[in-house]
Order: sequence, then C-alpha cells, then structure tokens
Amino acid sequence: MSRWFYREGELSQGDWHTVIDTNTPGWRHTGLRIGDVSEGKTFELGAGEVERLLVPLAGSFEVNYTPGSGDEGGGEETVSLEGRTSVFHGPPDVLYLPVGASAQIRGTGRVAVAEAPATTVHPARYIPKSEIAVELRGAGRSSRQVHNFGTPGELAADKFIVVEVITPAENWSSYPPHKHDEHIAGVETELEEIYYFETAVSRGLEAPEGADPFALFATYSSSAGDIAINEIVRSGDTALVPYGYHGPVAAAPGYDVYYLNVMAGPGARRWDITDDPAHGWIREKWDGEEFDSRLPYT
Repeated sequence: MSRWFYREGELSQGDWHTVIDTNTPGWRHTGLRIGDVSEGKTFELGAGEVERLLVPLAGSFEVNYTPGSGDEGGGEETVSLEGRTSVFHGPPDVLYLPVGASAQIRGTGRVAVAEAPATTVHPARYIPKSEIAVELRGAGRSSRQVHNFGTPGELAADKFIVVEVITPAENWSSYPPHKHDEHIAGVETELEEIYYFETAVSRGLEAPEGADPFALFATYSSSAGDIAINEIVRSGDTALVPYGYHGPVAAAPGYDVYYLNVMAGPGARRWDITDDPAHGWIREKWDGEEFDSRLPYT
C-alpha cells in the first residue's frame, strides 16, 4: 500500500536525506532530492532521462555540469548559485539542467533538486535571484508569498512545474482546497504533486529554547482516488499528493512555514485546477482586501 506522508529521514538514501523518484511506491511523474552539503563533500547527479532544477534552500553552491549531447555546446560548465540564509529570506539563484545532463554540487548548506522524467531537451538555464518572480497571493490571513522560478511562464522545460511558497504565522495557504487529478481540457490538468516542508520561529520573534515550529497540512479524497493526510508538519517532512483535494497548509501562531512544490503529469505542462466547490467562493472575498503587511519576506 502506497504511503503519502513521510517524516524527515524516512526517505533517506546515501548522503541524500530525502529521495523521491519513480521507485517510490505509487509515484510516476515527479522526483525530489534534498541534501546537506558540507565542505569537502560532493553530491553527484548522474545523466539520465530526467530534467532537474537545483534550488539552494540554505547556503550557496558551485555546480559543475555537462549539459549532454542534446544541448548547445555540450562541454562542462561551472555555475555559482548564490543562496540565502534560510528559505524565509527571499529567493535564491536556481539552475535548470536538461535531460541527459550530469552535475557535481559543492558548497555549504542545504540543496533541493526537483526532478521529472522527461524526453524533450531544453537548454540549461541559470536564473539569478534578481530575475525570479515574487508573487503575493490571497489576501489578509490567506496571504502567502510564491517564488515562480519553475512555472511555464518563467522557465522553458518539458514536464515539471516547480515553485516555493512562504506562509507567515497564523496564515493559510494552499487554500481554498483544490485538485488537479484529471484531464478536462481548458479546466483541469492531471498533475501529481510533492510538498517538501520547512518551519521556523516567525520572523522578528524570539522564542525560548525548546520551541517546536510546526504547521498543519490536509488532503482528502476526490473521484480520482481515496486519500487522507491530516498531519502536523515540521522541517524535512514530505507529503505526496497523487490525487484528491489538498489544502490548507496552516501556519501555527509563532511559526512560519515554507514548502517546495514539484508538479508534473502525463499531459500538458499546465497548472489548471478545480477548487472544492464548498470552499472556492472565498476567492471572491479577497478582491480589494490588502495583503499581509509582513510580506514579502526578502
């Protein structure tokens, strides 16, 4: 029986403390690797039939990569990825690696590698943090910050959509609950989705030793399948959403929550969603309402 929620460390393989790929039970279209890189350590990414997006979560990195025979040039390249103090300090530089590319990652900090099985080769692309679109969504206590570095409008890729979301303490995101688990032309696309979480004491607050940052995450069933995740999430936890309605992610008082989303499916690279009709009406109430003044986090 497939599992859809994993605590930190339950998906470790070798030096990677999180690995999700097509060997994960019930999983087909997306992948994710999370690793803590230290001085003198090299993380290897072998050539394969996957496209990748490298996202520094904390710290900065040097990446040596060979794009593969399908990309222009084909020789080894070196890129420095300027990162950040943590995921709550604005976007980092990111690097897209096409199908057939191999790479070595060095530096100090935590790095995420979003993946998707793919066939069409797109050029490798370095995107500096200064060019990453920062979007505020929702309003009021549903305000959140989205970094759209891996969306169709920002990145040429074959299959995946990759974004990250910051939700300040007491706010909700991934709301209203929505789904994308069937193909309805112009209405909904079929996409499985990964949520990788990190939590922290809210910006500007001082907490006592022993504070335990957390958030809440939920999914529930749709006509595409039965699913039920109702979990307290902390840094390093991962949720898989193969189908069903998902949301909210609710940040507890005193604690901010971050998540990295990786989405892909068998069809078009589009993010078309269907809200739960019991809750979708709330979007209309956001018109004219102000964003949370704490955002954006930079």
